[in-house]
Amino acid sequence: MATVGLIGGLGPESTIDYYRRIIDGWQREAPGTAPSIVIDSLDVARAIVLVDKDRPGLIEYLVASVRRLSGAGVDFIAMTANTPHIVFEEVAGRSPVPLVSIVEVCVQEAQHRGLHRLALLGTRFTMEANFYPAVCGRHDIEVVLPKDQERAWVHDRYIGEFLEGEFKEETHQQFITLIRRLRDEEKIDGVILGGTELPLLLPERVIADVPLLDTTALHVAAILRRLREIETLASNAQGG
Repeated sequence: MATVGLIGGLGPESTIDYYRRIIDGWQREAPGTAPSIVIDSLDVARAIVLVDKDRPGLIEYLVASVRRLSGAGVDFIAMTANTPHIVFEEVAGRSPVPLVSIVEVCVQEAQHRGLHRLALLGTRFTMEANFYPAVCGRHDIEVVLPKDQERAWVHDRYIGEFLEGEFKEETHQQFITLIRRLRDEEKIDGVILGGTELPLLLPERVIADVPLLDTTALHVAAILRRLREIETLASNAQGG
């Protein structure tokens, strides 16, 4: 049986969401069965300090998780958060098994939908880093950021509410207002929910006539495809 390794805990709520979505997605195609999943849960508070002040330390923290998962026999690994993808290339380069990038699958979906100007929402680290613009740029997609004050507000909600498992209706409405402004003033044609807690706050597929790219859903779909591909290859090899 194919096994996926999840680097979780960044934060706990989104890790639980990943687990449920993977199980549900698998059972829709193979009722009565379940995929093999190994989760290595990290400390989100420590990770936030590392991403802010010690990127080499963040790499080592994630590589240690990769090694634990690899030692458990997983076939591939996914990080259940956007922010750690700030060092994705460095971690993937030291991993003995493949990593599935949340950024790549999100940008592929944007390209498939014909979207060209995307707002990016997430932690301050994600919004101000280059990893989304770099991948989007290879596909002629432009990334639009909220204003400085808006980015600070989004980051504060993320750290102070979402990572604590709080998803308030007032915050939900304020995000709708922000997306509407970005649509009207920045002419965006899509929004990257660049934080895996954001779909828990914003479950809608469209807000203010703007489609939302649910990075959790897209990542989970890619994980399920990879699991099925590995099992199909194994089955064909045994049959041969």
